[in-house]
Amino acid sequence: MSKASRRIVLALVAVVTATVMSGCGAPAPSPTPTPTALSEAEAYAAAEATYRAYVDALNRVDLADPATFEPVFALTTGELNEIDRRDFSQLHADGITFIGANVVRSVTPVDHSNGRVDLGVCYDVSATDLVTSTGDSIVDADRIGVQALQVSLQPSSSSSTFYVSRVGAWTSEQSC
Repeated sequence: MSKASRRIVLALVAVVTATVMSGCGAPAPSPTPTPTALSEAEAYAAAEATYRAYVDALNRVDLADPATFEPVFALTTGELNEIDRRDFSQLHADGITFIGANVVRSVTPVDHSNGRVDLGVCYDVSATDLVTSTGDSIVDADRIGVQALQVSLQPSSSSSTFYVSRVGAWTSEQSC
């Protein structure tokens, strides 16, 4: 083997060795949920702050300006993010206008397991409306003004911040 051929082989061996040692080329391990490093009280406080920021972002949405949707999307994940994207896009396309402001009346810690945080929320929508370009409301006339919601939040990769992942009915003995 010539000196040049030997150098090429040694260079290839060095590259392969470096690749194997650095883990490149090997399949990455499956990500596992990282439990939040926060205490239970800190996790509830961080989750509540995220949910309140989400409601503030919702209140600032101008359905005529899709750029105002982005702060809402930045605070959501998973199916809720997909639902918000679809619904805002449809409301924008339909020329609907959001009027008023939603208000968080109270937040109650419900569950904190596997890093996820669930909150019970009394959510006041009584001063809000969605109207067509002709001024007609598309909100159900029988809508409950203060809604009992259960909000689920997932930790971010840093485990110190959260994303809103689900909003549904809060089935509890407590009422709003």
